[in-house]
Amino acid sequence: MDLFEMFEYDFMQRALLGGLLISLCAALLGVSLVLKRYSMIGDGLSHVGFGALAIASGANLAPLEFAIPIVVVSAFFLLRISENSKIKGDAAIALISTSALAIGITAATLTTGMNTDINSYLFGSILSMSQNDVVLCVVLFIMVSVMFILFYNKIFAVTFDESFAKATGTRAGIYNMIIALLTALTIVVGMKMMGSLLISSLIIFPAITSMRIFRSFRSVIISSAVISAVSFTAGLIISYTFSTPTGASIVIVNLFVFLIFTATGALIDRRNAKKYAK
Repeated sequence: MDLFEMFEYDFMQRALLGGLLISLCAALLGVSLVLKRYSMIGDGLSHVGFGALAIASGANLAPLEFAIPIVVVSAFFLLRISENSKIKGDAAIALISTSALAIGITAATLTTGMNTDINSYLFGSILSMSQNDVVLCVVLFIMVSVMFILFYNKIFAVTFDESFAKATGTRAGIYNMIIALLTALTIVVGMKMMGSLLISSLIIFPAITSMRIFRSFRSVIISSAVISAVSFTAGLIISYTFSTPTGASIVIVNLFVFLIFTATGALIDRRNAKKYAK
């Protein structure tokens, strides 16, 4: 198959552009979330997003306009729980995510039923991305990029030592809220591509894969962005070529890259250990 011919279709061009931008946003945000041990917030927010989208579909409301504020509020709530609640963060996320998923499935069953739209929220339907979806992806990518370019040092400080950052006058709470806000937006917009069941993989996989080899914050960020872009493109091509689910194909490619990086990192560590032993 001619790959250039594949991308001559308008829907494939929209899928490629929108998917790449969302993948890059998720990868950049994922580095901070994974290092701060907030990575499962992405999973919780994806289930909240599904519940909100299912309710919006049943009530004939605009899906994104209804879901975005709910997911944003949930992101702030989960962040506060992780920091201050007597309930451990992972338990709180599990409670909220499973409850939201149950509410969404119940709402869908009682209204429109488990139709094509509901299934696309669960499993993704990237090839149905509209022009407006792509515009949202562009705006979101600009916001994430500007945040990392202008506030890189602040994000670095808040990610690695929040107590020290606060002691030096950095308003850590604001940066945490900004990261939570952008993560919520990425989750909602990205659900069109990956579905609520798989969108969190875009946040987790590139970061933990890069950390198998790279050690500095900057190198992990760059590596995560490259891995995310390459894995998405490869997954999209595999999906189109073999008629496999797009979201699942992207996750499988991410898993394959993770295994390669893990094996490579183990070899590097072993070689360094032998070098220092001499």
